[in-house]
Amino acid sequence: MPRRKRLSAEPVTVSIESLSHEGRGVTHINGKTVFVDEALPDEQLVIQYTRQHSRFDEARILEIIKPSADRIPARCDSYAICGGCSFQHANSHYQIEHKQRVMLEQLQHKGGISPAEILPPLPGPNWGYRRRARLGVKYVEKKQKVLIGFREKRSTFIADIKCCEVLMPVVGTLFEDLQELISKLSIYRYLPQIEVAVADNTTVLVFRHLQDLTVEDFDLLRGFERNNIKIYLQPGGIDTVKPLSGEKEMALVYLLDEFGIEFEFLPTDFIQINGDINKAMIKLALELIEPCKQDNVLDLFCGLGNFSLPIARQSKQVTGIEGDTGLINRAKHNARKNNIGNTDFYVANLADQDLQANFMNNNYEKVVIDPPRAGAIEIIERMSFRNTQRIVYVSCNPATLARDAEILVKEKGFRLQKAGVMDMFPHTSHIESIALFTR
Repeated sequence: MPRRKRLSAEPVTVSIESLSHEGRGVTHINGKTVFVDEALPDEQLVIQYTRQHSRFDEARILEIIKPSADRIPARCDSYAICGGCSFQHANSHYQIEHKQRVMLEQLQHKGGISPAEILPPLPGPNWGYRRRARLGVKYVEKKQKVLIGFREKRSTFIADIKCCEVLMPVVGTLFEDLQELISKLSIYRYLPQIEVAVADNTTVLVFRHLQDLTVEDFDLLRGFERNNIKIYLQPGGIDTVKPLSGEKEMALVYLLDEFGIEFEFLPTDFIQINGDINKAMIKLALELIEPCKQDNVLDLFCGLGNFSLPIARQSKQVTGIEGDTGLINRAKHNARKNNIGNTDFYVANLADQDLQANFMNNNYEKVVIDPPRAGAIEIIERMSFRNTQRIVYVSCNPATLARDAEILVKEKGFRLQKAGVMDMFPHTSHIESIALFTR
């Protein structure tokens, strides 16, 4: 077996040629691609190798000789190590332009198509926007300290951070308080994660614990609770999540004021991570899909009705399909709660290539598709869309959007009319986009 070449420790001066899709600078040394963390195109840098692979290498910046005009100082003190963000060194305008370029490149490269019209990027708050998160927790012997946060960049270790600038402040400013709390618990070695859910009416922290709490632990946790923060416990699977108080679960709420809709959800339910962008995205989706009182609308991957209920306000009937039974139950509850009677919700695994379901044989004038990162290829291939005039596709992965768009255009008879990006995840490489397909 050939021995791996020793990693060079010698600094190298390079010019950054472009930006990778995940936001790393790209250069070439002796014909080999090198990805450089926190680098931007047209910069001249002194770098040092950090990892070597057969097809590419990785490096970090030692010195910036010539910075990009788009470079700004990172706001977070832990940015260099924390893997939660990858783009704080670039201004927000550059970030969203890069994401739009990536989306358009993917559509052209993977799908061989381009939109007839590029939508202007949908902006939102740059800081304190994140209302859902899963934070790792670990006691580190060498540091004699409880660490709470996201993973380090390209590592399984938890980053040692004091605050988080992208989490909503009610949680982002709590890291040191949480570290102090957990270090006092008897089970501080057996508490691997905290799930965060920030609602309009309260904030819930779900403590996953692998051993039973003592009476003293309960007292400490109760003392940490306050009016705007409630603690839930999770000793086992998702069905074991319960309030620390032992009382009935409090309904978490987010509002869509423009549509007069109040959603209730559980702390572990999927909701869009950025509340401001979610409101703007729903408004844009309705403008694109143009629902009217004669329309039957299909909402695939409907979740708890995030698109279904606003669309139902303006259409004849909405059918929502989702694979998670709990989310479908919440969608039905939210429809009743908001006095919306023209919806039907059904559980179905939309990734099942052999799916047979009644909804697939019905006619829908309009369709909304909001799939996970894997996309919606299985259901798109199986649906005829024979009476469908407009499809709005919301994507969190431009690669699977491009793949599915190719099928819609080249096999299903649609045209990619409009596409654009939305700033759902500022300072990260994640790309949220929206596309309109028409006959």
